[in-house]
Amino acid sequence: MNLLFDSFWRALVYSFRPRVILLSLAPLLLMAVMSLGLGYLYWDMLLEWVRGTLEASTLLTTVSGWMQTLGLGGFKAFLAPMIVIFALTPVIVVVSLLLVALMMTPALTKLVADRRFPGLEKRGSNSMLVGLSWSLFSTLLALLALVVSVPLWLIPPLILVLPPLIWGWLTYRVMAFDALAVHASGEERREIFRRHRMTLLGIGVVCGYLGAAPSVIWASGVLFAAAFVVLVPIGVWLYTLLFALSSLWFSHYCLAALQELRAERAAPSTATRRADDKPLIEKPTTPLPHESLPRLDTEP
Repeated sequence: MNLLFDSFWRALVYSFRPRVILLSLAPLLLMAVMSLGLGYLYWDMLLEWVRGTLEASTLLTTVSGWMQTLGLGGFKAFLAPMIVIFALTPVIVVVSLLLVALMMTPALTKLVADRRFPGLEKRGSNSMLVGLSWSLFSTLLALLALVVSVPLWLIPPLILVLPPLIWGWLTYRVMAFDALAVHASGEERREIFRRHRMTLLGIGVVCGYLGAAPSVIWASGVLFAAAFVVLVPIGVWLYTLLFALSSLWFSHYCLAALQELRAERAAPSTATRRADDKPLIEKPTTPLPHESLPRLDTEP
């Protein structure tokens, strides 16, 4: 429990470092670049296609005529750009966050290792292919669990428990693996997972609940269309900050657990070496009783 809270407050302090703040701004920059690029290449084409689809909709024509009677004749012209924005924004957000996740996690783990564990030996494979395979396999298992558990969501308490539990399991599997990928061997990683499984799962569930906070802001952006352009970038930035906090939390916890594991395994060998250095039989410093008696077989 001490390790849990110690790693959390350290991760919270590290989250305010200038380097972490700059990394958290990366998705906003990527969103701006991708938005300008897609807008320059495909905006007019997408807008014409959406307008043609809206014109062919009889339901929308009826709604548009009703809006014109209320003095809102520009409703149709305003609706097409908003549909395009609402459709493209989630794609841009997800791609930006995935790219930042690939860049942030190794950088944050290296930051923690260099500043707090500079002497920790690197025994991991550090293979991107292995990490990607692990993440994809864990994601498939989580999606399968979500699909299987959907009928249970109809029970009111379980819908508040099962999805965060599944995503928490996925978070701990992926982030704990990334935190240990460089420094821990396969055997050490499995041992840490075995010893700290419940605590790591708890960290993942807490991070899952924290990650739901930006979704409220995105939903507000959908409800208040006028503030959509402002609220969505704020939500993305907050999500990135929470992602950084989660990654730092797992890095501090897992690397500290790895250091304790190695210290624990090194202790018996050190004691054995000290025992081997001692002589097996020590020569007594005082004479034995039979040595102090006179010998009877000596001649006068």
